[in-house]
Amino acid sequence: MVEWIKETVWWHIYPLGFFNAEKKCLPPDAAPEPRLRSFEPWLKYLVDLGCNGIFLAPLFSSESHGYDTTDFYNLDSRLGTNADLIWFIEICREHNVRIVFDGVFNHVGRSFGPFQDVKWHRQASRFASWFLIDWSNSHNEDGFAYANFEGHHRLVKLNHHNPEVVDYVVNVMSHWLSYGIDGWRLDAAYAVPSSFWQQVLDRVRQKFPEAWFLGEIIHGDYSNAVRQGHLESVTQYELWKAIWSALNDRNFFELSHALNRNNDFNAVFLPNIFIGNHDVTRIATELKNERHVELALAVLCTIPGTPSIYYGDEQAFKARKEKRFGGDDAIRPAFPSDPNHLQGNPASYDQHRELLWLRRNNSWIASARIKVLTLNNQTLVYETTYGANKIVVALNTGDSVFPIPSSSNLRPLAAGRGASSESGWIVEPHSWAILQ
Repeated sequence: MVEWIKETVWWHIYPLGFFNAEKKCLPPDAAPEPRLRSFEPWLKYLVDLGCNGIFLAPLFSSESHGYDTTDFYNLDSRLGTNADLIWFIEICREHNVRIVFDGVFNHVGRSFGPFQDVKWHRQASRFASWFLIDWSNSHNEDGFAYANFEGHHRLVKLNHHNPEVVDYVVNVMSHWLSYGIDGWRLDAAYAVPSSFWQQVLDRVRQKFPEAWFLGEIIHGDYSNAVRQGHLESVTQYELWKAIWSALNDRNFFELSHALNRNNDFNAVFLPNIFIGNHDVTRIATELKNERHVELALAVLCTIPGTPSIYYGDEQAFKARKEKRFGGDDAIRPAFPSDPNHLQGNPASYDQHRELLWLRRNNSWIASARIKVLTLNNQTLVYETTYGANKIVVALNTGDSVFPIPSSSNLRPLAAGRGASSESGWIVEPHSWAILQ
């Protein structure tokens, strides 16, 4: 495990949306749009918020949404040139902000050079074995069929058993790591054989031992995925679902079970924990009671793992992901050129800032363990402990005040909406408290 990850809190953005880029790639003869340069004012914003790392969703040349990559060695011209990207990496370094790129290595866009070569030269192409092609199926525009990503015809799946594809991904990762990025998010890691990740990451680590690799794993055996693929971490979707579901159903038994499971994962790796990202409905929309957004955030900032905040969640943005063409647009919004022009929720921002800095100032939480002290449908108290360090977190989705059990109430209030009483601390309805 790389040690720096324990002290990192991520701000996750979707660049093509953030910078209000065109929906389709620019024509080949069009001048690049240096939008990435306009990010500089936002560096102070994310650092003030309490983040010291940035997840960047796809930013390489692509046909449309970024996940149909056409050139892994060049920044999408809708965002600028490689000179702009190198500038971006350097200015993040000046602000002590770590960077993780999104690596879409399961599939590519149809305009990807090697696939275009296959279209022109068919079986004679030196890249024919880079893809999983059925030459006998000629009933389509190409005269052959190929494996794709989850039924999306424009996303061409790579052949991960081909040593040349292994070499290609190793070279892409190493190329950008050499410019100073800190790691890679591996998109759709669940769809790629573990043996492929193992080969790639073992080779990349030989030159970049401090690099961090996050696999997108939706469900399944997280620990096994880390072990077999030699990953550093995976996306903790199981906990994400348990947080909002438990708050909506006012059933903390579900969250308690997920927290115990997270303990098991954390013994093997530091999971990426989140309550929002570029593929899911906004937490402020998902939760039935807006007051419970604070509770979700309190959980995120007090449990083991490496937390990430999806841009706009700190401002209580609302948007629902929809299963239709363009159904992701609302959850991937444009931000203004300057934070002063952002129309958000200052109270939500302040709450995020308080809790994220609490997490930053107690980096031991990343490696801690959770022990549930009190569990009812509408109330939950748990203890986060690492060595001599300890905090107690109390959550209340009920309509009445909740007295924190006496075994926990001797500690001072660190954050939240707790109030002192003759017998100790109480938590207001639909609220939370952190004792430290």
